[in-house]
Amino acid sequence: MKIIIDVMSGDNAPEEIIKGVFMAHEEYPDVDMVLTGNKYIIEDYCREAGYDLDDPALSVVHTEAVITMEDPALSVVREKTDSSMGKGLKMLSAGEADAMVSAGNTGALHAGSTLVVRRIKGIGRSAIATILPLETPMLLIDAGANTEVTKEQLLQFAIMGSIYMNKIFGIESPRVGLANNGTESTKGTKLLQEAHLHLSECENINFVGNIEGKQIPFSECDVLVCDGFTGNMILKLTEGLAKFFMGKVKQVFMRTPATKAAGLVMKPQIKEFKKQFDASEYGGAPLLGISKPVIKAHGSSDAVAIKNAIRQTIDFVNTGIIKELARQVQKKED
Repeated sequence: MKIIIDVMSGDNAPEEIIKGVFMAHEEYPDVDMVLTGNKYIIEDYCREAGYDLDDPALSVVHTEAVITMEDPALSVVREKTDSSMGKGLKMLSAGEADAMVSAGNTGALHAGSTLVVRRIKGIGRSAIATILPLETPMLLIDAGANTEVTKEQLLQFAIMGSIYMNKIFGIESPRVGLANNGTESTKGTKLLQEAHLHLSECENINFVGNIEGKQIPFSECDVLVCDGFTGNMILKLTEGLAKFFMGKVKQVFMRTPATKAAGLVMKPQIKEFKKQFDASEYGGAPLLGISKPVIKAHGSSDAVAIKNAIRQTIDFVNTGIIKELARQVQKKED
């Protein structure tokens, strides 16, 4: 297996990305890893950090351009085709690797994946599928790629999300919910009402109805379907609330000598609680619907998050999710 890692992407590039690659290499020495980016910067950092780039499982593909977070989405297929992201996508499309990981510009990665690597035949829109760090993992799809969707696309998101949760988490019949402002089938916009009916009539998914915002933290479904605008709001609110509550917990235990002593006693439990709500534990978000595995790591990913994103990518490739998605689409068309 060969995985491309865009090491010039994200807020902490290239240092944390490279660290994550070497952490993953220690765990998966048989997996070939290709680092796309400025080879002089990469080599200098590896030399200073004591990392060995002579390992045959590691290689560097030199690029000079970088897709920044401010660049337009289409820059990856126009003026910056030879950026670390653009080059990686072209290599993936050409069959020079099995998958790609990037922590870069989400819009550019989605546009590049769609236009360069291409979607699975029959898939109307690819979508960002993110695991919400709740007590029971919940897949949020779409988490930001498509601000406007149709009922047919929402159904495809549901099918793709169900296959992902079955293959990765082993859930036999994932419960699918539709994000809405009420549980009744008559709630929401005309699109959501039509989507509710469309999802309820599909025999290929286990549709459990509308899911209100207050139900989300209690994992009342395994796959939460929505448009990308709504999904991104849910994702960012969840991440913000997790940080807010962890800050409040810390304040409680720092108030008095007695609470500090209690905090020391409870430290292992608090650490476990914090880990449970840490999105980096799940690595990244696959772009479901793309014909080859592309994983979007969080822009602020540290080395551990990159390592986990690579681990997730390996699982993604090994479970054959893309073949199953293509089979399900073909089955539906037949």
